[in-house]
Amino acid sequence: MAKEELVKMLNQALALEHAARIQYMAHAEMIDGPDAEPIIARLKELAGDEKNHEEVFREMIGAYLGGVPVMSIAETKGAGTVKEILEVNLAAEKHAVDVYLVIYKKIIDAKAELKYEFYQLEHKMRYIIQDEQEHITELKLLLGIK
Repeated sequence: MAKEELVKMLNQALALEHAARIQYMAHAEMIDGPDAEPIIARLKELAGDEKNHEEVFREMIGAYLGGVPVMSIAETKGAGTVKEILEVNLAAEKHAVDVYLVIYKKIIDAKAELKYEFYQLEHKMRYIIQDEQEHITELKLLLGIK
């Protein structure tokens, strides 16, 4: 029972990661101006992190839980200015952490049922949450907020 629920939840997370990668790459192409270069580089680096998260979620869904990874994407958001781009992505990262914390709790609660998968799932989920929290800190830094 927990495995099926986790597959569904992880597929939602996978769709969020698909969208995040696409959104970061599209937003990177919209940046211009005198300070564009480091922001473009950072957005593309974040997109690469999201691609890595996609791969981890696919592995968690398929190899560990026997499910089928989705190919859909969650909703993406457009933005006009650099500030709006950073704010939109900051909000998306916060939403991802909120969703991933629920998944993490589900993994913890299902420890007995996930006897042979638990530690891998717990470790991988915790790592992704830490990565997303790092993204939040970096976007806040680019926005000049604490």
